[in-house]
Amino acid sequence: MVNFGRLITAMVTPFDQQGEIDWAALSSLIDYLIEEQHSESLVVSGTTGESPTLSDEEKIKLFAFVVEKAAGRCKIIAGTGSNNTRHSIHLTRAAEQAGADGVLLVVPYYNKPNQEGMYQHFESIANSTSLPVILYNVPSRTAASLTAETTLRLAQIPNIVGTKECASLAQVTQIAAAAPEGFVVYSGDDASGLPAMAVGAYGIISVASHVVGTEMKQMIDALVEGHAQEAAKLHQQLFPVFKGLFECPHPLPNPVAVKYALELRNVKVGSVRLPLISPTEEEAEFIKKLFTR
Repeated sequence: MVNFGRLITAMVTPFDQQGEIDWAALSSLIDYLIEEQHSESLVVSGTTGESPTLSDEEKIKLFAFVVEKAAGRCKIIAGTGSNNTRHSIHLTRAAEQAGADGVLLVVPYYNKPNQEGMYQHFESIANSTSLPVILYNVPSRTAASLTAETTLRLAQIPNIVGTKECASLAQVTQIAAAAPEGFVVYSGDDASGLPAMAVGAYGIISVASHVVGTEMKQMIDALVEGHAQEAAKLHQQLFPVFKGLFECPHPLPNPVAVKYALELRNVKVGSVRLPLISPTEEEAEFIKKLFTR
């Protein structure tokens, strides 16, 4: 099965001044994330990539473009999840045809299926593809949560190889303790990434790695190599960035802050699409201070 590595970046989608995908900026961003921020895999068209406002045509073009540009330097994971099973199957098959290395499937949102409905949803998509599947449990966005029990049941399906978990450290612990060989847990929350790894998570699917990926890799490597105190110190140093990108100085929807932070570093990604909006002057000043301490 594909090894996606321990540090995965949920990549933003660059837009130009007209709000269209900026393909030249995307090309530069991919190089930057691989070569300068040490991303081992990239998630394309996830929440951080503003998937709710991307058309199917744009998503499929993104999958193919990123696969070609990465050229084997890292793995490409396509965000193909939705709350419509048939639609997710369609996008998953398109991602496979485009050459993606795997897919990320979010828990169905808004229609709030029960656990059996979630099981059958993910089972149907996994059975439609030969690609490795990573589940994505993010109750704060979906209004429904995949339980540890259902996750472990899904882990028995051969090509469901992992989960991005944003529920709790308790759930990370429960899944990691009972997961079959080859099934891994990723933290989907930068602020609890190191604690999650300490209780059994394999790695982090990150937003902050756009701007502190090098430092995050050092933190992860320190923990894996048995240097827990060094890893903790790095985590403590990075914690203001982990929290600040989402709470600057009050809750701010992702990826507003990280896009602005990239622009501050002269990594051109543009702004966000409505209904998201650019940071206010107060928020922008807060983000600037995160990186000038």
